[in-house]
Amino acid sequence: MDRRQFIASTAALVAAPLALTAPARAVTGSQTIVELAAATPDLSTLVTAVQAAGLVDTLSAPGNFTVFAPTNRAFAHLPHGVLDSLLADTDALTNVLTYHVSGDYYPAEALVGQHGVIPTVQGGHIRVNGRNGVHLNGNISVTTADVFASNGVVHIIDGVLLPH
Repeated sequence: MDRRQFIASTAALVAAPLALTAPARAVTGSQTIVELAAATPDLSTLVTAVQAAGLVDTLSAPGNFTVFAPTNRAFAHLPHGVLDSLLADTDALTNVLTYHVSGDYYPAEALVGQHGVIPTVQGGHIRVNGRNGVHLNGNISVTTADVFASNGVVHIIDGVLLPH
């Protein structure tokens, strides 16, 4: 391998987003993710969507989930008609909601200062930039981090993540 190939290979590795490592977890919350969201008035639209998609049992089950939870305002900022369309199409709604969930546990300490990707239950990846706050897919910010549940952690976000 000549010098140019070595430099190009090294640059490609450095530029590629790395999967973030999920740390070990100790259960710290007494409510499940669904119970916690239901008790948070600013997440009522999310709760309605989770119920409509039939994901209540899944997000109430034991596990180490990470949920990026859009606020009511985040849902309200979707283009006109998008939320209603999602609520009417269970498959599309499930696709969007499961894109907000990782089966791995990522507290804020695993995100802050990091740059990489988090795998989602939907099968895609969320790009994370943990410099100057935590930003997802370039333009959505974590506004409240580390709301701990018995089955994972919730990070409240200011936008709705849409799968690519």
